[in-house]
Amino acid sequence: MVLSGLPKPLSTSAAITIGCVLLFNVLLLAREKTDVMVMNNGDRLTCEVKGLDAGVLYVSLDYIDGTSPVDWSKVVSLESMQTFLVKTADGSVYEGRLRTPKGAGSRPVKIQVVERAEQETLIDQDQIVLMVATSDKFFQRFSGSASFGVIYSKGNQSTQYNLGSQTAYVRQRWSAQVNFNSNLSSSSGVSTSTRNSFAFAARHLLPWNNWFYSGLTDFLQSSEQGIDLQSTLGGGIGRYLKNTSGMSLSVLGGGVWQNTSYKQSAVPISHQNIAAALVAGEAKLFKFSKTNLDIIASLLPALSDAGRVRFNTDASYYVKIVSNLKWNLTFYGNWDNRPPPGFSGSDYGTSAGLTWTFGLK
Repeated sequence: MVLSGLPKPLSTSAAITIGCVLLFNVLLLAREKTDVMVMNNGDRLTCEVKGLDAGVLYVSLDYIDGTSPVDWSKVVSLESMQTFLVKTADGSVYEGRLRTPKGAGSRPVKIQVVERAEQETLIDQDQIVLMVATSDKFFQRFSGSASFGVIYSKGNQSTQYNLGSQTAYVRQRWSAQVNFNSNLSSSSGVSTSTRNSFAFAARHLLPWNNWFYSGLTDFLQSSEQGIDLQSTLGGGIGRYLKNTSGMSLSVLGGGVWQNTSYKQSAVPISHQNIAAALVAGEAKLFKFSKTNLDIIASLLPALSDAGRVRFNTDASYYVKIVSNLKWNLTFYGNWDNRPPPGFSGSDYGTSAGLTWTFGLK
């Protein structure tokens, strides 16, 4: 059978040509290193400022390969014509170019955010908790990480692996994040155990400092709990309780709807629909460019099934190895105090592996 109207495969020479053009365009998109940074020991560096996160200023220099971390507390002057989104500890967000007022030499250092020619805002350096360089290019606004780990044992012919990714998109007053995690464990003579989760969440700042509203959706599959697919949709109002260069702590209250499809069993049950309240918390702890700890937990007391409670948590600990490569240790857990008869009420586990970060870091 002959199919017509389909494009022909590219020749090798055409593919090489297109690749060179794309590479050339990427190089053209690279910003010139014209930012100026002065350290407290007097060192003056011309660089490209990538952004600030967790007390670490990320910069790129012509004579150093890759992105270099700089202790934000040791920077005494910063000048950049690039536009940044700047978030402070009280939840305020600004957008503009950066510079240090002339004559500044006392502590704390003040950073001047030039939003427009007629509008400038002075911010104490130690109050700035996040800076993200903006870009007209959509794909240059993302940052995140990808993780992988595997363990094999010949003795019982067991294999365990975990795969995960996290992608964030930040704008002036809102942000969105997608998380994916997959875990598999198989041993000789034992059924393979799998757990897969996909979550999407978005936040938008409210007019009041440190308050936000959030929407979320989550999909979970767990062979241990007999869950073919658990779909969660909800949202609520939250607040940052603490937001500094060393710690971020937030809480959220709201409601969710859950639809759970179970595997076939002796008990005639196929799926359940539950409306539940939502109480969630998120904590992030940082130590300059070396380690960080992320913990998120949610409690879901059912409203349509009184007395039933579900609890979920994910925790990740990272240790920097070199450049964008980190070692990670993760923990996940799901609990249901009243699962259907014959089904497990819990699924939890740990894994270790490597993480590669991209974007801001």
